Amino acid sequence: QGTRDHPPAHVALRDRLLAAVVACFKRHGAAAIDTPVLELRETLTGKYGEDTKLIYELQDQGGELLALRYDLTVPFARYLAMNKITNMKRYHVAKVYRRDNPATTRGRYREFYQCDFDIAGQFDPMIPDAECLKIVHEILSALQLGDFLIKVNDRRILNGVFAVCGVPESKFITTCSTVDKLDKMPWEEVKSEMVGEKGLSPEAADHIGEYVQLHGGLDLIEQLLQDPKLSQNKLAKEGLGDMKLLFEYLTLFGITGQISFDLSLARGLDYYTGVIFEAVLLQQENDHVEEPVSVGSVAGGGRYDGLVGVFDPKGRKVPCVGVSIGIERIFSILEQRVKASGEKVRTTETQVLVATPQKHLLAARLKLISELWDAGIKAEMLYKKDPKLLKQLQYCEDMGIPLAAIVGEQELTDGVVKLRDVARREEVRI
Repeated sequence: QGTRDHPPAHVALRDRLLAAVVACFKRHGAAAIDTPVLELRETLTGKYGEDTKLIYELQDQGGELLALRYDLTVPFARYLAMNKITNMKRYHVAKVYRRDNPATTRGRYREFYQCDFDIAGQFDPMIPDAECLKIVHEILSALQLGDFLIKVNDRRILNGVFAVCGVPESKFITTCSTVDKLDKMPWEEVKSEMVGEKGLSPEAADHIGEYVQLHGGLDLIEQLLQDPKLSQNKLAKEGLGDMKLLFEYLTLFGITGQISFDLSLARGLDYYTGVIFEAVLLQQENDHVEEPVSVGSVAGGGRYDGLVGVFDPKGRKVPCVGVSIGIERIFSILEQRVKASGEKVRTTETQVLVATPQKHLLAARLKLISELWDAGIKAEMLYKKDPKLLKQLQYCEDMGIPLAAIVGEQELTDGVVKLRDVARREEVRI
Protein backbone atom coordinates (compact mmCIF):
# COMPACT_ATOMS: atom_id res chain seq x y z
CA GLN A 1 0.00 0.00 0.00
CA GLY A 2 2.89 2.36 -0.51
CA THR A 3 4.24 1.83 3.00
CA ARG A 4 7.16 -0.34 4.04
CA ASP A 5 8.97 -1.94 6.93
CA HIS A 6 12.52 -0.80 7.52
CA PRO A 7 14.98 -3.55 8.51
CA PRO A 8 17.89 -2.64 10.82
CA ALA A 9 20.28 -1.87 7.94
CA HIS A 10 17.77 0.63 6.51
CA VAL A 11 17.22 2.34 9.81
CA ALA A 12 20.97 2.58 10.48
CA LEU A 13 21.51 4.17 7.06
CA ARG A 14 18.56 6.52 7.51
CA ASP A 15 19.78 7.61 10.94
CA ARG A 16 23.18 8.39 9.45
CA LEU A 17 21.51 10.47 6.75
CA LEU A 18 19.18 12.29 9.18
CA ALA A 19 22.09 13.04 11.51
CA ALA A 20 23.89 14.89 8.68
CA VAL A 21 20.78 16.90 7.80
CA VAL A 22 19.89 17.77 11.39
CA ALA A 23 23.51 18.78 12.10
CA CYS A 24 23.20 21.35 9.30
CA PHE A 25 19.87 22.67 10.66
CA LYS A 26 21.41 23.04 14.12
CA ARG A 27 24.47 24.74 12.71
CA HIS A 28 22.11 27.41 11.39
CA GLY A 29 20.50 27.93 14.79
CA ALA A 30 17.18 26.09 14.43
CA ALA A 31 15.19 24.64 17.35
CA ALA A 32 13.17 21.44 16.91
CA ILE A 33 9.40 21.22 17.29
CA ASP A 34 6.94 18.34 17.01
CA THR A 35 3.24 18.40 16.08
CA PRO A 36 0.51 15.72 16.08
CA VAL A 37 0.16 13.33 13.13
CA LEU A 38 -3.54 14.27 13.10
CA GLU A 39 -4.78 17.70 12.11
CA LEU A 40 -8.33 19.02 11.74
CA ARG A 41 -9.46 18.27 8.21
CA GLU A 42 -10.25 21.94 7.52
CA THR A 43 -6.70 22.89 8.56
CA LEU A 44 -5.35 20.91 5.60
CA THR A 45 -7.93 21.25 2.82
CA GLY A 46 -7.44 23.92 0.20
CA LYS A 47 -3.73 24.45 0.94
CA TYR A 48 -2.21 22.06 -1.60
CA GLY A 49 -3.69 23.03 -4.98
CA GLU A 50 -4.68 20.06 -7.12
CA ASP A 51 -3.08 17.70 -4.60
CA THR A 52 -5.79 18.26 -1.98
CA LYS A 53 -7.26 14.97 -3.22
CA LEU A 54 -4.17 13.19 -1.86
CA ILE A 55 -4.96 14.08 1.78
CA TYR A 56 -5.64 11.00 3.92
CA GLU A 57 -9.01 11.78 5.48
CA LEU A 58 -10.06 9.77 8.50
CA GLN A 59 -13.56 8.43 9.03
CA ASP A 60 -15.98 10.41 11.15
CA GLN A 61 -15.61 9.01 14.69
CA GLY A 62 -18.16 11.41 16.17
CA GLY A 63 -16.39 14.66 17.00
CA GLU A 64 -14.05 16.69 14.83
CA LEU A 65 -13.28 15.58 11.30
CA LEU A 66 -9.59 14.72 11.16
CA ALA A 67 -6.96 13.98 8.53
CA LEU A 68 -3.34 12.80 8.59
CA ARG A 69 -0.80 15.57 8.04
CA TYR A 70 0.23 15.95 4.39
CA ASP A 71 3.40 17.97 5.01
CA LEU A 72 5.13 19.78 7.89
CA THR A 73 4.58 23.33 6.65
CA VAL A 74 0.85 23.74 7.23
CA PRO A 75 1.10 22.31 10.79
CA PHE A 76 3.96 24.76 11.44
CA ALA A 77 1.84 27.71 10.27
CA ARG A 78 -1.03 26.53 12.47
CA TYR A 79 1.38 26.17 15.41
CA LEU A 80 2.67 29.73 14.98
CA ALA A 81 -0.86 31.17 14.75
CA MET A 82 -2.25 29.19 17.70
CA ASN A 83 0.63 30.18 19.96
CA LYS A 84 0.85 33.77 18.67
CA ILE A 85 4.52 33.29 17.73
CA THR A 86 5.85 35.94 15.35
CA ASN A 87 9.49 34.95 15.21
CA MET A 88 10.99 31.45 15.02
CA LYS A 89 13.63 29.38 13.32
CA ARG A 90 12.65 25.73 13.53
CA TYR A 91 13.30 22.32 12.07
CA HIS A 92 11.01 19.31 12.13
CA VAL A 93 11.74 15.72 11.07
CA ALA A 94 8.66 13.50 10.99
CA LYS A 95 6.46 11.23 8.89
CA VAL A 96 3.78 12.62 6.57
CA TYR A 97 0.98 10.84 4.69
CA ARG A 98 -0.27 11.08 1.10
CA ARG A 99 -2.83 8.96 -0.75
CA ASP A 100 -0.58 9.00 -3.79
CA ASN A 101 -0.10 6.30 -6.39
CA PRO A 102 3.06 4.79 -4.91
CA ALA A 103 6.11 4.60 -7.17
CA THR A 104 8.47 2.83 -4.80
CA THR A 105 11.35 2.62 -7.29
CA ARG A 106 11.41 6.43 -7.43
CA GLY A 107 11.16 6.81 -3.67
CA ARG A 108 7.46 7.77 -3.69
CA TYR A 109 5.48 6.35 -0.78
CA ARG A 110 2.22 6.96 1.07
CA GLU A 111 4.04 7.25 4.39
CA PHE A 112 7.42 8.91 4.39
CA TYR A 113 9.75 11.20 6.29
CA GLN A 114 10.11 14.91 5.66
CA CYS A 115 12.87 17.14 7.01
CA ASP A 116 11.94 20.79 7.11
CA PHE A 117 13.77 23.97 8.08
CA ASP A 118 11.84 27.27 8.24
CA ILE A 119 12.45 30.87 9.25
CA ALA A 120 9.40 32.81 10.42
CA GLY A 121 9.45 36.53 11.13
CA GLN A 122 9.60 40.02 9.68
CA PHE A 123 13.12 40.51 8.29
CA ASP A 124 14.83 42.44 5.53
CA PRO A 125 14.16 40.95 2.11
CA MET A 126 16.00 37.87 0.83
CA ILE A 127 18.41 37.40 3.77
CA PRO A 128 16.55 34.37 5.24
CA ASP A 129 15.73 33.17 1.69
CA ALA A 130 19.43 33.15 0.79
CA GLU A 131 20.20 31.16 3.95
CA CYS A 132 17.63 28.50 3.01
CA LEU A 133 19.38 28.05 -0.35
CA LYS A 134 22.76 27.90 1.39
CA ILE A 135 21.39 25.11 3.62
CA VAL A 136 20.26 23.08 0.60
CA HIS A 137 23.70 23.58 -0.94
CA GLU A 138 25.48 22.51 2.27
CA ILE A 139 23.37 19.38 2.72
CA LEU A 140 23.62 18.18 -0.89
CA SER A 141 27.37 18.85 -0.91
CA ALA A 142 27.88 16.99 2.38
CA LEU A 143 25.94 13.93 1.23
CA GLN A 144 28.09 13.66 -1.93
CA LEU A 145 25.21 12.71 -4.18
CA GLY A 146 26.96 13.95 -7.31
CA ASP A 147 26.22 17.09 -9.33
CA PHE A 148 23.09 19.02 -8.45
CA LEU A 149 21.34 22.18 -9.57
CA ILE A 150 19.13 24.44 -7.47
CA LYS A 151 16.46 26.10 -9.60
CA VAL A 152 15.04 29.37 -8.30
CA ASN A 153 12.02 31.40 -9.37
CA ASP A 154 9.46 33.71 -7.78
CA ARG A 155 5.68 33.35 -7.75
CA ARG A 156 5.34 37.10 -8.34
CA ILE A 157 7.44 36.87 -11.51
CA LEU A 158 5.30 33.96 -12.75
CA ASN A 159 2.05 35.77 -11.96
CA GLY A 160 3.44 38.84 -13.73
CA VAL A 161 4.25 36.70 -16.77
CA PHE A 162 0.71 35.27 -16.74
CA ALA A 163 -0.76 38.79 -16.45
CA VAL A 164 1.19 40.26 -19.38
CA CYS A 165 0.33 37.18 -21.45
CA GLY A 166 -3.37 37.81 -20.92
CA VAL A 167 -4.23 35.07 -18.40
CA PRO A 168 -7.15 36.10 -16.14
CA GLU A 169 -6.19 36.28 -12.47
CA SER A 170 -8.71 33.55 -11.58
CA LYS A 171 -6.58 31.12 -13.62
CA PHE A 172 -3.14 31.99 -12.18
CA ILE A 173 -3.05 29.07 -9.75
CA THR A 174 -4.24 26.39 -12.20
CA THR A 175 -1.88 27.72 -14.90
CA CYS A 176 0.88 27.49 -12.31
CA SER A 177 0.13 23.78 -11.72
CA THR A 178 0.41 23.18 -15.48
CA VAL A 179 3.70 25.08 -15.85
CA ASP A 180 4.99 22.96 -12.95
CA LYS A 181 4.83 19.90 -15.24
CA LEU A 182 7.45 21.30 -17.65
CA ASP A 183 10.20 19.22 -16.06
CA LYS A 184 8.17 16.03 -16.68
CA MET A 185 6.72 16.67 -20.15
CA PRO A 186 7.64 18.64 -23.30
CA TRP A 187 6.33 22.17 -23.93
CA GLU A 188 3.88 20.97 -26.62
CA GLU A 189 2.02 18.77 -24.09
CA VAL A 190 2.05 21.51 -21.46
CA LYS A 191 0.64 23.94 -24.03
CA SER A 192 -2.17 21.58 -25.02
CA GLU A 193 -3.12 21.16 -21.34
CA MET A 194 -3.23 24.96 -20.95
CA VAL A 195 -5.47 25.36 -23.98
CA GLY A 196 -7.53 22.15 -23.72
CA GLU A 197 -8.03 21.73 -19.97
CA LYS A 198 -7.35 25.17 -18.49
CA GLY A 199 -9.11 27.12 -21.25
CA LEU A 200 -6.34 29.56 -22.19
CA SER A 201 -6.15 30.95 -25.72
CA PRO A 202 -3.40 29.41 -27.91
CA GLU A 203 -1.86 32.92 -28.26
CA ALA A 204 -1.63 33.35 -24.47
CA ALA A 205 -0.10 29.87 -24.14
CA ASP A 206 2.52 30.60 -26.84
CA HIS A 207 3.33 33.89 -25.19
CA ILE A 208 3.82 32.15 -21.80
CA GLY A 209 6.04 29.62 -23.58
CA GLU A 210 8.45 32.35 -24.66
CA TYR A 211 9.05 33.23 -21.01
CA VAL A 212 8.91 29.92 -19.16
CA GLN A 213 11.59 28.36 -21.31
CA LEU A 214 14.18 30.92 -20.16
CA HIS A 215 16.80 30.17 -17.51
CA GLY A 216 20.06 31.81 -16.48
CA GLY A 217 21.56 34.01 -13.77
CA LEU A 218 21.97 37.70 -12.99
CA ASP A 219 22.19 38.48 -16.72
CA LEU A 220 18.69 37.08 -17.29
CA ILE A 221 17.31 39.03 -14.32
CA GLU A 222 18.76 42.26 -15.80
CA GLN A 223 17.35 41.37 -19.22
CA LEU A 224 13.84 40.84 -17.81
CA LEU A 225 14.03 44.04 -15.77
CA GLN A 226 14.48 45.79 -19.16
CA ASP A 227 11.61 43.79 -20.76
CA PRO A 228 9.07 46.46 -21.94
CA LYS A 229 6.02 44.44 -20.86
CA LEU A 230 7.25 42.73 -17.68
CA SER A 231 8.82 45.88 -16.25
CA GLN A 232 5.39 47.54 -16.42
CA ASN A 233 3.91 44.81 -14.21
CA LYS A 234 4.12 45.72 -10.50
CA LEU A 235 4.30 42.11 -9.25
CA ALA A 236 6.92 40.98 -11.73
CA LYS A 237 9.01 44.08 -11.07
CA GLU A 238 9.01 43.43 -7.31
CA GLY A 239 9.87 39.79 -7.86
CA LEU A 240 12.73 40.56 -10.24
CA GLY A 241 14.10 43.21 -7.85
CA ASP A 242 14.16 40.69 -5.03
CA MET A 243 15.63 38.01 -7.29
CA LYS A 244 18.50 40.36 -8.14
CA LEU A 245 19.11 40.94 -4.41
CA LEU A 246 18.95 37.19 -3.75
CA PHE A 247 21.60 36.53 -6.40
CA GLU A 248 23.86 39.17 -4.84
CA TYR A 249 23.66 37.35 -1.48
CA LEU A 250 24.17 33.94 -3.11
CA THR A 251 27.28 35.35 -4.81
CA LEU A 252 28.61 36.33 -1.38
CA PHE A 253 27.92 32.78 -0.17
CA GLY A 254 29.88 31.56 -3.21
CA ILE A 255 27.22 29.13 -4.43
CA THR A 256 25.86 30.68 -7.65
CA GLY A 257 27.67 28.00 -9.71
CA GLN A 258 24.95 25.50 -8.72
CA ILE A 259 22.02 27.92 -8.93
CA SER A 260 19.82 28.69 -11.92
CA PHE A 261 17.07 31.31 -12.21
CA ASP A 262 14.50 29.19 -14.05
CA LEU A 263 11.18 30.66 -15.20
CA SER A 264 9.60 27.22 -15.69
CA LEU A 265 9.82 26.42 -11.98
CA ALA A 266 6.33 26.78 -10.53
CA ARG A 267 5.92 24.34 -7.60
CA GLY A 268 2.32 23.19 -7.44
CA LEU A 269 1.41 24.27 -3.91
CA ASP A 270 -1.05 27.10 -3.39
CA TYR A 271 0.59 28.72 -0.40
CA TYR A 272 3.80 30.06 -2.00
CA THR A 273 3.88 33.86 -2.35
CA GLY A 274 7.45 34.78 -3.36
CA VAL A 275 10.74 32.99 -3.97
CA ILE A 276 10.40 29.28 -4.79
CA PHE A 277 13.20 26.78 -5.33
CA GLU A 278 13.86 23.15 -6.06
CA ALA A 279 17.07 21.11 -6.11
CA VAL A 280 17.55 18.37 -8.70
CA LEU A 281 20.29 15.79 -9.14
CA LEU A 282 21.81 16.04 -12.58
CA GLN A 283 22.76 12.45 -13.23
CA GLN A 284 23.23 9.23 -11.36
CA GLU A 285 26.79 8.07 -11.73
CA ASN A 286 26.62 4.41 -10.75
CA ASP A 287 27.83 2.34 -13.70
CA HIS A 288 27.42 -1.02 -11.96
CA VAL A 289 23.65 -0.71 -11.48
CA GLU A 290 21.63 -1.86 -14.52
CA GLU A 291 19.44 1.23 -14.54
CA PRO A 292 20.26 4.48 -12.76
CA VAL A 293 17.63 5.66 -10.29
CA SER A 294 16.07 8.80 -11.61
CA VAL A 295 14.86 10.51 -8.48
CA GLY A 296 14.20 14.03 -9.76
CA SER A 297 13.82 16.69 -7.14
CA VAL A 298 15.63 16.14 -3.81
CA ALA A 299 14.74 19.38 -2.01
CA GLY A 300 12.28 22.19 -2.45
CA GLY A 301 10.74 25.14 -0.75
CA GLY A 302 9.92 28.78 -0.90
CA ARG A 303 8.33 31.79 0.73
CA TYR A 304 4.77 31.59 2.08
CA ASP A 305 3.88 34.92 3.69
CA GLY A 306 0.12 34.40 3.85
CA LEU A 307 -0.24 30.96 5.42
CA VAL A 308 0.00 31.85 9.12
CA GLY A 309 -2.62 34.58 8.62
CA VAL A 310 -5.11 31.95 7.39
CA PHE A 311 -5.05 30.33 10.85
CA ASP A 312 -4.99 33.54 12.89
CA PRO A 313 -8.47 34.65 14.01
CA LYS A 314 -7.43 38.29 13.47
CA GLY A 315 -5.64 37.47 10.20
CA ARG A 316 -2.25 38.64 11.53
CA LYS A 317 0.43 37.63 9.06
CA VAL A 318 3.82 36.15 9.84
CA PRO A 319 6.17 36.04 6.82
CA CYS A 320 7.87 32.64 6.42
CA VAL A 321 10.38 30.97 4.16
CA GLY A 322 11.45 27.36 4.36
CA VAL A 323 12.92 24.30 2.74
CA SER A 324 12.07 20.61 2.77
CA ILE A 325 14.78 18.01 2.15
CA GLY A 326 13.50 14.99 0.18
CA ILE A 327 14.94 12.47 2.57
CA GLU A 328 13.22 9.39 1.05
CA ARG A 329 14.54 10.11 -2.41
CA ILE A 330 18.05 10.70 -1.13
CA PHE A 331 17.70 7.54 0.94
CA SER A 332 16.85 5.42 -2.12
CA ILE A 333 19.99 6.69 -3.87
CA LEU A 334 22.21 5.95 -0.86
CA GLU A 335 20.58 2.53 -0.50
CA GLN A 336 21.40 1.65 -4.10
CA ARG A 337 24.96 2.89 -3.59
CA VAL A 338 25.46 0.70 -0.54
CA LYS A 339 24.06 -2.28 -2.47
CA ALA A 340 26.31 -1.61 -5.44
CA SER A 341 29.46 -1.16 -3.34
CA GLY A 342 28.73 -4.20 -1.17
CA GLU A 343 29.46 -2.10 1.92
CA LYS A 344 28.12 -3.65 5.12
CA VAL A 345 26.11 -1.20 7.17
CA ARG A 346 26.60 -1.70 10.89
CA THR A 347 23.19 -1.99 12.52
CA THR A 348 24.32 -1.87 16.16
CA GLU A 349 26.86 0.18 18.08
CA THR A 350 28.26 -2.56 20.29
CA GLN A 351 31.85 -1.76 21.24
CA VAL A 352 32.85 -5.02 22.87
CA LEU A 353 31.72 -8.65 23.11
CA VAL A 354 32.40 -10.35 26.42
CA ALA A 355 33.62 -13.86 25.60
CA THR A 356 34.91 -16.97 27.39
CA PRO A 357 37.13 -19.70 25.93
CA GLN A 358 36.22 -22.59 28.33
CA LYS A 359 33.11 -24.05 29.92
CA HIS A 360 31.54 -23.06 33.25
CA LEU A 361 32.46 -19.38 33.00
CA LEU A 362 29.00 -17.84 32.55
CA ALA A 363 29.25 -16.16 35.98
CA ALA A 364 32.52 -14.44 34.99
CA ARG A 365 30.92 -13.13 31.79
CA LEU A 366 27.84 -11.82 33.59
CA LYS A 367 29.94 -10.02 36.21
CA LEU A 368 32.22 -8.43 33.62
CA ILE A 369 29.44 -7.38 31.26
CA SER A 370 27.51 -5.82 34.13
CA GLU A 371 30.57 -3.71 35.04
CA LEU A 372 30.90 -2.58 31.43
CA TRP A 373 27.20 -1.64 31.14
CA ASP A 374 27.34 0.28 34.41
CA ALA A 375 30.34 2.19 33.05
CA GLY A 376 28.30 3.21 29.97
CA ILE A 377 30.12 0.88 27.59
CA LYS A 378 28.09 -0.77 24.79
CA ALA A 379 28.62 -4.48 25.36
CA GLU A 380 27.05 -7.80 24.37
CA MET A 381 27.51 -11.49 25.07
CA LEU A 382 26.05 -14.65 23.56
CA TYR A 383 23.02 -16.11 25.35
CA LYS A 384 24.51 -19.58 25.86
CA LYS A 385 26.06 -21.03 28.97
CA ASP A 386 29.09 -22.49 27.18
CA PRO A 387 29.55 -21.00 23.69
CA LYS A 388 32.57 -21.97 21.60
CA LEU A 389 35.22 -19.22 21.31
CA LEU A 390 35.20 -19.45 17.51
CA LYS A 391 31.47 -18.85 17.47
CA GLN A 392 31.85 -15.79 19.69
CA LEU A 393 34.58 -14.31 17.50
CA GLN A 394 32.53 -15.08 14.38
CA TYR A 395 29.64 -13.09 15.90
CA CYS A 396 32.01 -10.11 16.29
CA GLU A 397 32.93 -10.34 12.60
CA ASP A 398 29.29 -10.64 11.48
CA MET A 399 28.12 -7.70 13.56
CA GLY A 400 31.20 -5.52 13.06
CA ILE A 401 32.02 -5.51 16.80
CA PRO A 402 35.60 -4.20 17.01
CA LEU A 403 36.71 -5.74 20.35
CA ALA A 404 36.32 -8.97 22.29
CA ALA A 405 37.00 -9.06 26.07
CA ILE A 406 38.03 -12.62 26.83
CA VAL A 407 38.12 -14.07 30.36
CA GLY A 408 39.37 -17.65 30.77
CA GLU A 409 40.48 -19.51 33.90
CA GLN A 410 44.04 -18.23 33.53
CA GLU A 411 42.84 -14.62 33.21
CA LEU A 412 40.66 -15.00 36.31
CA THR A 413 43.63 -16.34 38.30
CA ASP A 414 45.85 -13.48 37.09
CA GLY A 415 43.14 -10.85 37.58
CA VAL A 416 43.30 -9.67 33.96
CA VAL A 417 41.14 -9.52 30.85
CA LYS A 418 42.44 -10.38 27.39
CA LEU A 419 41.33 -7.66 24.95
CA ARG A 420 41.29 -8.81 21.33
CA ASP A 421 41.21 -6.50 18.33
CA VAL A 422 38.89 -8.58 16.13
CA ALA A 423 39.95 -7.20 12.73
CA ARG A 424 43.70 -7.14 13.40
CA ARG A 425 43.65 -10.38 15.47
CA GLU A 426 45.96 -8.86 18.10
CA GLU A 427 45.57 -9.32 21.84
CA VAL A 428 46.65 -7.37 24.93
CA ARG A 429 46.26 -8.31 28.60
CA ILE A 430 44.70 -5.63 30.79
